[in-house]
Amino acid sequence: MTIIQFTPFSSLVEPNFWHALTNLKIDVLRLSDESVPITGYYSPGRSIVDRETGNEIPLGCNINIPGDALTNDIQVPAHSVPASGLFKNYNTIEEFKEADKTALFNGLSQEIWDSIAKGSTASLNRFLLITFADLKKYKYFYWFSFPAFVSKPAWEVEDDWKPARTEFSDETLTEIHKLSSSRPSPFFLVRAIGEKTEIASVEEYGSFFKDVPLSSVHPSATPSNPGWPLRNLLTYLRHHHPSDVSQGLRILCWRDSEPSHNDQWKSRFGIAKVNGDATKEKPAAVGWEKNVQGKLGPRMADLAPMMDPTRHVLADQAVDLNLKLMRWRILPSLDLDKIASTKCLLLGAGTLGCYVSRTLMGWGVRKITFVDSARVSFSNPVRQPLFEFEDCLNGGKPKAACAAERLKKIFPGVDSAGYNLSIPMPGHPIPPQSVEQVKKDVAHLEKLFDEHDVIFLLMDSRESRWLPTVLGAAKGKIVLNAALGFDTFLVMRHGVRASLSKGTRLGCYYCNDIVAPADSLTDRTLDQMCTVTRPGLASIASSTAVELLASLLQHPDGVHAPAPKATSSKDQTDSQDSGSVLGLIPHQLRGFLAEFRNMPITGAAYDRCTGCSETVITAYETQGFDMLLKAFNETGYLEALTGLDKLYSEGEAALENVDWEIDDDEEGEL
Repeated sequence: MTIIQFTPFSSLVEPNFWHALTNLKIDVLRLSDESVPITGYYSPGRSIVDRETGNEIPLGCNINIPGDALTNDIQVPAHSVPASGLFKNYNTIEEFKEADKTALFNGLSQEIWDSIAKGSTASLNRFLLITFADLKKYKYFYWFSFPAFVSKPAWEVEDDWKPARTEFSDETLTEIHKLSSSRPSPFFLVRAIGEKTEIASVEEYGSFFKDVPLSSVHPSATPSNPGWPLRNLLTYLRHHHPSDVSQGLRILCWRDSEPSHNDQWKSRFGIAKVNGDATKEKPAAVGWEKNVQGKLGPRMADLAPMMDPTRHVLADQAVDLNLKLMRWRILPSLDLDKIASTKCLLLGAGTLGCYVSRTLMGWGVRKITFVDSARVSFSNPVRQPLFEFEDCLNGGKPKAACAAERLKKIFPGVDSAGYNLSIPMPGHPIPPQSVEQVKKDVAHLEKLFDEHDVIFLLMDSRESRWLPTVLGAAKGKIVLNAALGFDTFLVMRHGVRASLSKGTRLGCYYCNDIVAPADSLTDRTLDQMCTVTRPGLASIASSTAVELLASLLQHPDGVHAPAPKATSSKDQTDSQDSGSVLGLIPHQLRGFLAEFRNMPITGAAYDRCTGCSETVITAYETQGFDMLLKAFNETGYLEALTGLDKLYSEGEAALENVDWEIDDDEEGEL
């Protein structure tokens, strides 16, 4: 008789499991350390042949934890059997280290024993996994245990384990393979009568299938050492059939995933015995997995080297970590997917464009496109964080393309592009030889508008915002404007066109003007050619514009979201009724850095506006580029189109008809 030495389980965790754990932690568990179910699987033991010596080398006795182990629809490979367990994640490394592991282990072993006492084999392969996920560094500390009961005295096998062919014919083994594949189970009974082979559950031992061989899917490929699951199966049999145990149990360790073609069946057969009485009390259990040093202790999976954002989803998880933490700690109803899927077009890749793009990336936006016609100059890098000194050399790189390239270096997962494109403006006539090129540029700009959801106006002149304002209103896009003074800024969202408005229509950038945009760039001094602002103003205005977009996207009405009421100071600050989980969605914000104060303003749309009035939009839709060319070339065209010229005449006539009467006393005072 030889004492049976069992090969313990060794865990094999797929990298995708850690990805799934990250999602579960952030989206579901959050701060909870409640146990959740987990499922792994193991397969018949395998071995490989050493090409030099011809000897078979057994592989490990493994239990596999796939990427879908924490779901209810795990896909178990063919010829493999599932093993269920408990998973428990701790919130800090200290909690992981100080966890009462003995209590956890004893609780699970008691569950297995209770199942045995009830006559069920369903829980014999239960296991435990405890973890701590360091999601900042993408390191995962984990420790498995596979509770197995210790037999006293120890189990023995007669004349060691032998090839299965010493007990079963090839035909029977082939039939067992067929039947076990159609009814996968970790344990089963086998009965062969003549040419007929049957299998049944272990629970039927002692009745219909009494005294037949007991079979288990055998994850160990070592010929003389059965796998870990057999320990609890033998404990079950000793508890329920003590007389058979003392006489010897016929055990078939099944380790053939494919039928043998050359009579090289790898399954083993043996007769196992143990002396002593039946187990009435729960035996002691062992089963904590050893680490790579061969000591009892946790292991660590470091996935940081796998963080190639162009190939692995973990990098995408990492950059969105702050957003997901914000959602489950503070704003559970925050719709991050809606923000992430928003495609943003940035007109201007200067100071505002650089800061806006960085803040958009912080919110998880993955589609960012730049439009700019300038090149990087030596004064730019210190104020515009996407550029470096080397970008200024040799005449400077095109700003739009350079900014897009730098975003990809910051995070390769972003879909960023830059277009060197000039935006034609009212007050800047188009020479005849340039008309065709400008027409192509406008068509390109229109196409970019169609491909994006949100348009940011981040240019450095007033008239350059006119064409994007018209296109945004005509195409129903979200348009956000940011403009800087020395220590003041304006951030605003444009209202929708009149024909789409659902209520009080909000104005655009030009609705407060009674003149059309004109040339403001010619004959400027150096301080006028450069946007002279306090250095921190651009980042404040840019962040404010992006935060305004985030709030707007969380409102169920989106671009139609109303501005907050301004009937009292309370209405301007109370965000409970704003409709957005991020608070108020103002129409305009005017910031005063000298006073460190922001003032929300609501401005109504103007029906004679040169940018968003229905007259202008309809003219653009019906006449297309011809209408735009008139606006660029003809002074007074937009005033005549919208009726502002008549407004001037009416105003002058009204002034002429005023009877200016001056009293003698007032005249003396003058």
